[in-house]
Amino acid sequence: MLKNAQMSLYLVKANQQGGGSFTAYTYAGELPSCAFGFNSHGVGFTLNAVPPTKEEVEVGGIGRNFISRDLLEAVSIEHALQCIHLPNISVGHSYNLIDVRKRRLLNVETASKNRISVLEIGSNPFFHANMYMHLEISQANDVNSICRQKRAAEIPKSSQKEILSLLGDTSDENYPIYMQGPTLCTLCTIVFDLDQKTLSLYNGNPKFENVALTFPLT
Repeated sequence: MLKNAQMSLYLVKANQQGGGSFTAYTYAGELPSCAFGFNSHGVGFTLNAVPPTKEEVEVGGIGRNFISRDLLEAVSIEHALQCIHLPNISVGHSYNLIDVRKRRLLNVETASKNRISVLEIGSNPFFHANMYMHLEISQANDVNSICRQKRAAEIPKSSQKEILSLLGDTSDENYPIYMQGPTLCTLCTIVFDLDQKTLSLYNGNPKFENVALTFPLT
């Protein structure tokens, strides 16, 4: 399953009319990007799906893939917030917004009916599975995310090495943080390094620190 999924993934580099470019991790047949991306303006992002209940879905609203595609053209973190905060979205999402130049990191949770919560991430580590953490909303009871969130709270994460170990944790046989099937798989792990201004993509379990690719963010 993992090998088949990885064969349908692409890193797309696009040069835009009028200047600027973006790089995005893209699933075959979908808009870039439903996973992560960054652009030449120093704006990057990663995404987490969050499971709302059925009554939270706005039929006919803007799909989240169109919003994340728009994010790739954001010229600042403020512009990225404008792209996200729309009154007519179909379903919410969790966005980690990164301003490489100003060294800012925001976790933004959105929902239909024009709801949004913005959390600025400072020196304290922050872990976000596929569930709402700070926006009050009716959400599905996702045992997988609850278990991963609980496990992350137990693991030291004061250094990059410890965080990579956390992201590679498999101690919970039923709901590991690093998933290897048969139902769900961790396709890749990335690190935005704001000190080095790089994005590194890790091959396999990140606790082994096997960097496959590194991209400059400036």
